[in-house]
Amino acid sequence: MISKRIRTLAPYKTETTGARVRLSSNELSLKLPEEVKRLIGEAASKIPFNRYPDPEARELKEAIAYRFGVNPENIVLGNGSDELIYYLSIAVGEYEKGVFYPVPTFSMYGISAQVLGREKIEVSLNDEFDIDLQKSLELIRDKKPVLAYFAYPNNPTGNCFNEDKMRTIRDEGVFTVVDEAYYHYSGKTFLKEALEREDTVVLRTLSKIGMAGLRVGILIGKEEVVREINKIRLPFNITYPSQVIAVLMLRDFYHIIEEAIQRMLSERQRVYEEMLKLEGIRVYPSEANFIFFKSLYFSGDELYRRLLQKGVLVRNFSYMVANCLRVSIGEREENDAFLQALHEVLTTY
Repeated sequence: MISKRIRTLAPYKTETTGARVRLSSNELSLKLPEEVKRLIGEAASKIPFNRYPDPEARELKEAIAYRFGVNPENIVLGNGSDELIYYLSIAVGEYEKGVFYPVPTFSMYGISAQVLGREKIEVSLNDEFDIDLQKSLELIRDKKPVLAYFAYPNNPTGNCFNEDKMRTIRDEGVFTVVDEAYYHYSGKTFLKEALEREDTVVLRTLSKIGMAGLRVGILIGKEEVVREINKIRLPFNITYPSQVIAVLMLRDFYHIIEEAIQRMLSERQRVYEEMLKLEGIRVYPSEANFIFFKSLYFSGDELYRRLLQKGVLVRNFSYMVANCLRVSIGEREENDAFLQALHEVLTTY
């Protein structure tokens, strides 16, 4: 008796294929000193695993609030941003009203809408991977969605959308979610507007700054909005270990994260410039911790397979954008292995 909307649902695609070099999931390479690992282990050993964690994760909220320049009252925490996307899709508007988002983008926006039976209102990006404002406004005025998601920077394309276009769509009476999962690599944000307006919230995450295994997503908004969203938050949704370790990293070892981000930014530029030298691909500029590129010689599926044969795993997005792939920026030696494998594959055409 499973619902039709679930039976027809395409689940979120994760990449679990084994490879010597894994550059498929946009994780930040974070090499912790042995002393830091020891201190984390000591903190974890003191966790009373037979007890529930703080349901409000107050200490973690305070640490996040300090790092992001907001108040704890402006924060809702989720088991990753995915959970917060579900909460927003539940809380904003009635289910008969649709959810708008430009595509290609993070697939959880559409998945959460379909799970709830909400209409998915999708508009293809233009040739520059920016919002097609005219088509968006035509569809919004026809379908009248009440909720919009914008990945900023966008995943998988890596660019930030035009801010004025996003605001114009919001002005149509659409509650706007700005998903800033990759904020630390772009430096661009709608945070000020999220703190001042009741029709805008920002999503952040610890997953893209070296703590993907802790599953801590962050919603930031005006206190009145946060209070309503928090009503539907599942109890104890942030585990005890996640709370303890995340607080330790944010409070005492944040400089390690900041150093890793700076290394990534330097590597992103280096890898981008090296990829531009290669014939057989088109490379797109990125404001995230990955690079999106198009295969011109081979199909995207074939290039993905050939790289994997050389021990390098990237993400194949040919099912979204023809012959396009995404490579995460890793450690220098991982990036060199990718560049070497890509060069070898392209020169065999």
